[in-house]
Amino acid sequence: MTDQAVDTGDVRPSAQPAAEGRFLGRTRELKELRADIERAGLDTLSGRKAPRARVLLIAGRPGSGRTALAEELVRQVAGRYPDGVLRARLGEPDGTPVPVERTARELLTALGLPAPAGAAEDDLTAALRTALADRRMLLLLDDATGAEQVDALLPDAPECLLVAVSGGPLTGIADVRPCTLGGLDTKSALELLTRYTGSVRITVDPRAAESLVEACHGQPAALVLAGGWLAARPKAAVSDLAKRLNADLEDGADASPLARVFRLVYDELPGQAARILRLLSLAPAGLIDPHTASSLAGCSVPAARATLDDLVALGLLRPVDSPLPQYDVPGCLHPLLRARAESQERPAELQLARARMLERTVRLLQACRAITETDSPQAREKLNAMPREVRFPTPRAAADWLGIRRPALLASARLAVADGELDNLARRLLSQLVRAIVAHVGTQAAAPDLYGVHGLVLDVAERRGLAREKAAALLNLGDLDAQTGRTRDALARYRLALDAGRQANDPYATGRAMESVGGAHLELGDYDRAADWFGRALAERLARGERDQAARLYGRIATAHTYAGRYGEGLRNWRAAVAGHRRSGDVPAHARALSELARVQEYAGRFEESLRTCLEAVEWARRAEDVRLQAALQLRLADTLEHLGDPGAARLHRAAAERMLGEEPPEDEASLEEAVSACEIRSASDED
Repeated sequence: MTDQAVDTGDVRPSAQPAAEGRFLGRTRELKELRADIERAGLDTLSGRKAPRARVLLIAGRPGSGRTALAEELVRQVAGRYPDGVLRARLGEPDGTPVPVERTARELLTALGLPAPAGAAEDDLTAALRTALADRRMLLLLDDATGAEQVDALLPDAPECLLVAVSGGPLTGIADVRPCTLGGLDTKSALELLTRYTGSVRITVDPRAAESLVEACHGQPAALVLAGGWLAARPKAAVSDLAKRLNADLEDGADASPLARVFRLVYDELPGQAARILRLLSLAPAGLIDPHTASSLAGCSVPAARATLDDLVALGLLRPVDSPLPQYDVPGCLHPLLRARAESQERPAELQLARARMLERTVRLLQACRAITETDSPQAREKLNAMPREVRFPTPRAAADWLGIRRPALLASARLAVADGELDNLARRLLSQLVRAIVAHVGTQAAAPDLYGVHGLVLDVAERRGLAREKAAALLNLGDLDAQTGRTRDALARYRLALDAGRQANDPYATGRAMESVGGAHLELGDYDRAADWFGRALAERLARGERDQAARLYGRIATAHTYAGRYGEGLRNWRAAVAGHRRSGDVPAHARALSELARVQEYAGRFEESLRTCLEAVEWARRAEDVRLQAALQLRLADTLEHLGDPGAARLHRAAAERMLGEEPPEDEASLEEAVSACEIRSASDED
């Protein structure tokens, strides 16, 4: 979950950075990195102003402590960058690059800036560079998989600093300052072991401790596992562990110290703990909570929680700084866990474990949404029928869970779709995820996430040949495109949705797509095509006897004609809309249609007719108890009376509008117009 505070704006939850006073060694590397910040760049030496931010590269193999070094550097120099620190992880635990579009979106959100749903990567990165152009910020980009990721996010601001963590060089980025990591120095490595074993076991046999450090090549990740193994066995001598690791090396085993220590630790785990550990390689985004571990292994949630805590003590997992229990699989261990899972579990068992995890996620999302519907007896009954372990005590608890687990939930959706063999489960997961997000966050606030989820729905629908689901996904994506101003993109999606709806013989999708095509043409100013498509949708509604929807469509046709200046056609269709709403008994819609009819009569210069229609609309608005509509109508009455030469009556109606809105009288008429502009009746479809 992205934090709003810039100085903690991690794109996804991460393990706690090393606290002050806890970081070990790397004195030389830190000194060189800090000197590199001060050193003049190539542009400065040539007399030119640096066009972009300075880039420092910390390169090393996973497990070398590269992220810890980056965090320590950030801690030491953050004071020089008053606008804060932004963090992002550019690689998934399995090494898959994170799309630049997703990272740029999250960084913009961390800065409190808009990131429109569905915006292209170039637009988002350009917006990010613009936002950073006049700031003095520090960016930490962890697990970069290539130079193209870093280059796309590099600010055009010489006052900013970018610290990248990667496994190799960033070829293609000019003037990069690399720092390549090896092992820790012996003194720091021994201190790291002492934190797990206590000082006595190190000081009584310093040669054995040094031999252990040498066997681990001073690699921090290997030393952490070795320290965890010794801490779990207080009676084991340090020399025993050193001998066993050296014996593995002599036997021709994997030369990687981390792999050798991991093998030793893993082989001595209890069977259930070992199985849970290797199945954690299936966890989306490498983020684990007790429910995830429980569903993967098929055990109880308390048993899973206890095992996860034991694995943390051994250094095999890291706790995540989160209000809820969450854990992170170290990236250096992910390939080792995956190899164990593939060698010790049959493919069918891995598929079953993944399906159990996704099924548990579906049930949690159902409960997350259901807790918001407690006013419904049916919803309460359904919620009470759910197992206690997947229920939430309050809507607030459900919302907190949804926010905290957001990265893992979105990763679960991507995983389910990418699997290709769990499409039915994927469809249920995507459906429940959309409903839960909308219930707690709202459609507008969650639009970027919903855009991605609807895109996944479209992928599944196209792969499975599901025309109805394809039409629904295209309509939803088109709506989000339209809301963010990409009207032509929306129009293209609506046309594809129309084809899919016809293929599925789905009258709702077909009618909805026709109306949306008309709405897109209306937005583009093509009023003739808009009226034509609204007319096609109207014919569909009338053929199915949907009189209330037909009345609404008469209003949309009238709007298109009005915008085109064809007031006669506009009046005829608004009268049809008024009649339709009257027959259906929809009092608020009847009042609004009358208000729009009066507006068009005013445009057409029929002021006396507009006055009579306005008075009728006021009465219907009073019956509908719509105060803002009544205020808007009073303002329209005032305008009409002025046209008819009665300024005194016009002032009375303006004063009535002010009283209805419950605001202080505006200073002038223009401000009053602005105050009630929200009451103007729009003809946009409620379904669009």
